[in-house]
Formats: sequence, structure tokens, C-alpha cells
Amino acid sequence: MKAKHQRLILALVALAALIGAGLLAASALKDEAAYFYAPGDVKAKGVEPGKAIRLGGMVVKGSLKRAADGVTMFFDVTDGKATVPATFSGIAPDLFKEGSGVVAEGSFDAKGTFIATNLLAKHDERYMPRELEGMSYNETTRQLQVDQ
Repeated sequence: MKAKHQRLILALVALAALIGAGLLAASALKDEAAYFYAPGDVKAKGVEPGKAIRLGGMVVKGSLKRAADGVTMFFDVTDGKATVPATFSGIAPDLFKEGSGVVAEGSFDAKGTFIATNLLAKHDERYMPRELEGMSYNETTRQLQVDQ
């Protein structure tokens, strides 16, 4: 066999291997491509109990309850289509409150309650830390100034 034919066969085998690897990776990630599941997705598709996922949505106003131990919280997460009950034991982020966005990492139990192991509070583009409330940034002077 000539060297030209060997190179052509090697190139075709390498191309086939790359396509195969790409298809394998795509099939493995098809259900995990979403950053988080919304409550509507969970209700429509269902998620098996014990599978580690991220649940994202808004904390329903009036649903946040704290247990007597002081660290366990019960709340509901909604996306406007469905609502999912959730619980978390630990120290919640400062931005976590009713009516705010949340992404919770954890899994569902057999009863359909989401057991969060970690909470990530979301904020909008107008977020300002408590320490800087009442202040703004002046583009001209490039300094913080107190609003009056």
C-alpha cells in the first residue's frame, strides 16, 4: 500500500473516532445540559428520587417557615407553572428570602419534597450590597458618592 493511501485511511479513522466521541458525549449530556430544572419541568417530566439535580425558581411569598432548631427551613419554589416543596438545613445566603430567586442543589425524596444541600440565591441586575445602599458611582470623578 502506498504512503498516500495509508495517510488517507489514517485521516478517515481519526475523523470517525472524533465523530464517535462527539456522539458519545452528546448522548451522555442530553438530559444534563440544563443548568437547573424548573418546578414545571419536574412536574411534567418527573425526576427520580435520590438523583442529584439543581432546582431553580422563585421562593413563594408566605411559604418560608423555620423549624425550632433554627437552621432547618421549609419553603416552596415556583416557576409560575408549578410549585415544589423544599427543605434546607444550614445557613442560608443573605439574599435568600421570600419572593427572590433561588437555585437549590440536592435531590427529591420519595414524597416529592426537594431536600436541598446547598442554596444559591439569585439577584437581579439592580442588586446593591447593603453596605453600599444610598451610594452611587460617579463616572466623571470615578468615585462613590452619597445620594441625597
